[in-house]
This record gives sequence, structure tokens and C-alpha cells, in this order.
Amino acid sequence: MRYITIVLLFWGMFLNAQNNGAKKDSIKEKEIKLKEVEIIVATKKKIETEMKMAVSVDQFLASSDQISFIKRGAYAWEPLLNNMSTERSVITIDGMHVFGACTDKMDPITSYVESNNLSTIDIKSGQEGGMHGSTVAGSIDLKRKNTAFSEKQEWKGAYQSGFEFNNKQFFNLGNVSFASNKFVADGSISYRKAENYFDGNNNEVKHSQFKKFNSSLGLAYKTSTLSSLRADAIFDMAKDVGYPALPMDLWLSRALITSVAYKQLFKEGLVRVWDSKIYFNAIEHYMDDTTRPENLVHMDMPGWSTTYGLVSKINLKKENYSSEVQLNAYNNVSIAEMRMYPQDRSKQTMFAYSWPWVTTRYAGLSINNSLEITEKSQINFGGSLGMNYNHSKYVDFNWIFHPGAPQEKTRFLPSLYAGYTIDVKKFNFSAGGGYGHRAPSVSEGYGYYIYNSFDRYDYIGNPDLKNEISYEINVAAGFSDEKFSLKAKANYFYIQNYIIGRILSMGSPMNYQSVGVKGYTSLDYATLFNFSLNAQYDILEHLHWKGTLTYARGKDNKDGNLPFIRPLSYQTSLQYHYKDFGFQTALNGDFEQINYSPEYGEDKTPAYRIWNLSADYTFYINNFKTVFQIGAENILNEYYSTYADWGNIPRMGRNIFTSLKINF
Repeated sequence: MRYITIVLLFWGMFLNAQNNGAKKDSIKEKEIKLKEVEIIVATKKKIETEMKMAVSVDQFLASSDQISFIKRGAYAWEPLLNNMSTERSVITIDGMHVFGACTDKMDPITSYVESNNLSTIDIKSGQEGGMHGSTVAGSIDLKRKNTAFSEKQEWKGAYQSGFEFNNKQFFNLGNVSFASNKFVADGSISYRKAENYFDGNNNEVKHSQFKKFNSSLGLAYKTSTLSSLRADAIFDMAKDVGYPALPMDLWLSRALITSVAYKQLFKEGLVRVWDSKIYFNAIEHYMDDTTRPENLVHMDMPGWSTTYGLVSKINLKKENYSSEVQLNAYNNVSIAEMRMYPQDRSKQTMFAYSWPWVTTRYAGLSINNSLEITEKSQINFGGSLGMNYNHSKYVDFNWIFHPGAPQEKTRFLPSLYAGYTIDVKKFNFSAGGGYGHRAPSVSEGYGYYIYNSFDRYDYIGNPDLKNEISYEINVAAGFSDEKFSLKAKANYFYIQNYIIGRILSMGSPMNYQSVGVKGYTSLDYATLFNFSLNAQYDILEHLHWKGTLTYARGKDNKDGNLPFIRPLSYQTSLQYHYKDFGFQTALNGDFEQINYSPEYGEDKTPAYRIWNLSADYTFYINNFKTVFQIGAENILNEYYSTYADWGNIPRMGRNIFTSLKINF
């Protein structure tokens, strides 16, 4: 049966000879498309998928063939770029570095924005993503909405509301903008509330509820004909967030993300744009287990992360050469506490810093160059040089396992990359390579008894870890005509000093649920291969098909399997648009995970396939464009759990959703 999905994925390719007269639908030019390694907005200024209007940022990112997720519940998924954990990627908001405050990675940066205050999400693979800092996997930059100045005063906005029946999720999303010749304002507000969801066996998945409030404001003033000043702020708050895969939940998470930017344009000369920004953000995150009466020991795990920084970049242009030079600098302080309360409250509580007041300072200079050799070919090349400094205030915690470890550490992080692209009639080809370093994360370098509920070990950081060193190659080939397109992409990473947890012979677990202690250590090397195949076909004037096939393979230096590597997976969808109506259906799934890693807590997960369906209708209320959508996810109510579901928690069963959006 599983091979049927492959047939479904590519069946549309073979209909080409029967529909030679079909025309390309102009609607497709207005949709958000995934091109190469970037998500690009053409005309529409919104984050949505073809199947669902009211997606979360996580759901939108999941539509990319380069991103998968580790899920510990229904909220705040951890994005994996090129099948690598968040330590190996750079995730920024408008180029600003924001660091989570949770040692369990329950607050990825993607959780602090909402779909209605973003315009685009820029994804770069490998060392091409090094403009914002040192990386191995690449970068994800979440770009906020930024309304342009207008010769006449203009008000625009949208309001969206909806309900999802499985977890009784109710949401409201609103945004408004004002533009004039001298002044621009952008504002957004959103609120989501969900109860526990039900799996495919109609069983309630406890501790999967959440509440989330998000708001943002941006103000811009034109200081001259070619310059402007802009201030932005985001406030995000989540409360009562359950994580069924963890032994504790989130009581409260708050984030304040602010920036002030100055942009100067130039009419003539080599320098075309100079854009500088200073920023500040503060995150606080409070995990506790007061809602878990089954826990024998009560524990609080609060965390704080404070960052301030600078981003300054210039764009250069001369004839067939263009370049972007960027300076990044930031200072971050990460603090996480762990306090255990015994059942006998007359006895003393246990206290430790799981992040012992770790200061990270980074400064880096990056350059990205593009040289057009001919109208059909170009070379892209660049690199960066960064300096990373760490200081642990309470180094005593590190000395327990690493006696004499330095209290501070300075690392130099170089990177280089180059690529070549060429178009030959209806074909296009590209090839490139990269080399880069990354420093250990705060947890990898300085973490102290960070409990991992996936493999049930407490993790200890090592300040003396070496830099990870990545060597990569990438290739792509594609074909495109008016009706049909096909693109294949592949990359290969050879990573020296690959950082991963290994069992320690010394020490005993602190958490009563732990089975032992692991320390972060460096393997000699690890390898990772990623492949994707994307196809699109216009079957009829209003009927379009898309298909995606992805495969990945990761191995350590002893030929063992790396954890959280996605098995062979597929997505196939059909879209039909006629006048004001739209219909979409999609099938997606994973094959059986056979290359799993018991050493890192994984087990075999079976294959699954999920069928989704939606329909929408566009109409006008007093000249305001309004779209109503209704649909169903997991129509067959399949019970399943994927390779990336922490502790094999089951995914959501059948979910009927509705949404209404008014544009004004």
C-alpha cells in the first residue's frame, strides 16, 4: 500500500500530453511560493498555506521541504533546518538575535511572533545563512510587516477569526496600517486559546492546552527624501501551556522585543543602501509541575534571557556586481534555575543553576557577493568572520564535572561559501560549497543537569568543547515551462567535532525520573545528506497539482544513526479555483522510520498518511473583500505518531476548522 502514495505523488506529471492547451492561472503569481531556499512574497502580504488560511508560524514553516519539527505538544514546535537542531541554525527576527529562556527548548524564536505580523520568512541553507552569525544548518529570518510610505494617506487592515473543533481552539487575528508621505504605522494583535486535543483513537491528550497573546507596533518617519527612522516593538505572552511529552508545563512566558532602525538610500555611487539597527529584547519563561500531581518531587524551572545588539549593513551595486556587507554584534545573558521541593517541606530544598548566568558576546562581519557573468549565469560567494566570547558567573557548577575549566572562553568562527547558477533554455543548474565553524550553545557548554525526557538522561555541558566545523556541498537541477516544473535539490554535510550527548561514568542523576547522566561531547565527525524533489503541473486552466518528495540520512563516526532524521516523506496536493470558489485537497505522510537511533532514545515509528481537504468562498461586504473557509485535517482520523514526536505522543486526530477573514 505504501507505494500507492508514490504513484499519487507523481500522477499529475503524466497528464501533460492530454492537456497541451491549458493556460497558466494568474492567481498563482499572487501566492506565497517556496523558491529554492527562500520563501518569497510576490503580491500577497500574508503568511498562509494553500490548504489553510489561518496557519500558525510553525504550520507555515512546515510547508517548506527544508524544515521539519520536533513536537512536545500542540504549541511552540522546535524547527529543524536541514534535519539539524536549533543549536546548528541561526533564527532571527528582522536580523535581530533573540535567545529563548527555556533549557528544554520550549520557547523557540518562532513562538514569539504571529502570522499576522509577518510579511516573509527568509530561509537560507548552510553557509549561505551566515550573514546573521555562525551556523551549520543555515538561517531562518522572520521578517515583520513593513508598510511603505505613500504619496496619499492610506489605511489598510484585516481581521480574521475562526474555530477549530478538535481542541476547541478559538482565535482572533487583527492588523492595521496607516501610510502617508512622511509617516507610517503598522499594528497587529492576536489571541489564541485551545483546550486539550484528541488523537485518532478519540482519546484526550492531556496537558496539550495553551493560551497565546501577541501584539506588535511599528512606527516609521521619513527624515528626508532618501532616509527614514523606524521603531518596532513586539510583546508576546503565553500562559497555561501544556506539554504532554514533558513532566512539567509552562505557567507563563513573556517576551518584549524592541528595535530602532535608520535607513539611508543613495541615488548614485557604489553604496546604494545603508541600514542600521539597535535592538533589545527580554524573555522570561517559567516552567513548573504544579498541574502534575503524579510527580513525586515538585520542581520549578524559571529562565531569563536578555539580549541587546546592533545590526548594520550596506548594499553595494556597480554594473554586474552587487554585494551586501553586514556587521552583527550582540550581548546575551542566559539564566536558568532549578529548585526541587521535597514532599516533607520541613527539609531543605535543593537549588542549582542549570544555566549559571552565562554571558555570550558576539561580533561578526559578513559579506555576500553576486557577480553576473552573463544574462544566464552568475556566481555567488561570500563569508564571515566572527568572535564569540562566553563567561560563566557561577563556574563552580562546571567544575564539578570539568575541574579547572576556564570561566571564560573566546572562539573565532570563520566561514566561506561559493555557488554557481546557470540557465540553459528551460533548464537551470546550480552547485556550491561551504565551510564554517560554530561555537557550542549555552546548554552544550555550560548546562548543568538539564533533564531530557526523550532519552531520560540529565545532560551536563562542557566548556572545553571544540568548535563544530562544517564542510558542505550542494547541487540543484530544474526544468520549467508554462505548465510543468520539476526541481531536484541535494546537500551533503561533513561535520567535524559533532556535538552530542554521551553517557558519563561519573555522577548520579538529579531528577528522580532520570536513568543516568550524559555529558555533551564531540564525535570525530558526523555526516548528513538531504534530498528533495518538487514538481508542479497545471492540469487545466483552474486545476493545479503539486508534489514533494524528501529524503534524509544522518550517520555518526561509527556508522550509527543520528537522532531526529526524517524518513522518506511526501506531500501531494490538488487545487481547483473557479470564479469565487476554491477547493484544495492534499495527502502527506512519512514512510516507516527504519534508520532510528536507540542510543539516543529513538524507536521505530510506523508509516502514516494524512488526508486534508478545504474549500473557500470569496465575497464582498460593503466593498470589503471577505474570505470564508472550511476544511478538515486528518479526515480519516488516523492515529499516528512520527519520528519527531517527543516520547511518541500521538498527533491530533480529525480536526474540522473554519475561518473568516475581512480585508479593508
